[in-house]
Amino acid sequence: MLKVPSGGAREGSCGRTVRLALFGVGLWGDTAAMATDRIWKLRLLGGWQLRRGDQSATVALRQQRLIAALALYGRQPRTFLAGLLWPDRPEHQAFGNLRESVFVVNRDLPKLLVPTRDSLDLAERARIDIRDIRAQASDVEEQTGPDLPQSVLYSVLEAELLPGWHEDWVISEQDRWQRWRLSVLERLARQFLVQGKIDLAVEAARAATTIDPLRESAQRLLLQCYLAEGNQAEALRAYLSFRIRLRQEFGVDPSPFTADLVSSLLVD
Repeated sequence: MLKVPSGGAREGSCGRTVRLALFGVGLWGDTAAMATDRIWKLRLLGGWQLRRGDQSATVALRQQRLIAALALYGRQPRTFLAGLLWPDRPEHQAFGNLRESVFVVNRDLPKLLVPTRDSLDLAERARIDIRDIRAQASDVEEQTGPDLPQSVLYSVLEAELLPGWHEDWVISEQDRWQRWRLSVLERLARQFLVQGKIDLAVEAARAATTIDPLRESAQRLLLQCYLAEGNQAEALRAYLSFRIRLRQEFGVDPSPFTADLVSSLLVD
């Protein structure tokens, strides 16, 4: 069943841009041009949403879980999906739940699923935000020229995977997504630094340290970015905060490689 959404996302800054990037002018092109499109578009980042054209689909939680699992894992055997989605149910009941969910999805969301006797997948033409972001980031992995798209940064900056979902398999995927985001943000910070786009480099490095405050490579990048923009006070503040945290958590200091960045700023 489809319903017209009550309102669209408003443009703001950073994470604010994520929703527009994914459902408007960013990764998926011009909204007006897509208005009559019949391709299913699934959002997992920032919250679950399924759209077709300019309409939002109303989907029950059980079917949301099935669709999300296929979006994250791709084509999977029905046996795997039944065990994944209903791990605490007897096998026959888990299979019954899966059959019911497949029936409901096929009835209410036509052409979204590609079912076979033994497996399930989402339609090849379905657009999935997390896959598109990964593909876009992969395209610029080795790019260091002046045209590195800022949309990659804004797409991963505050994009939380399925917030509020607490199933074990979802938590595992959330952790995996966070590690991927961290890697991409560090890479973007280095690339923006090389390009001289210091403000963007700072933004990427700061986001990386927010994801993992104890990751020294991210903290070191942030120091390099602050120093590159001539912000010695902020670099020193960030270093001292990191050193305190490391001492509290592990009883160690930052490596000499990191300390050397601000050694001239430290007062004995």
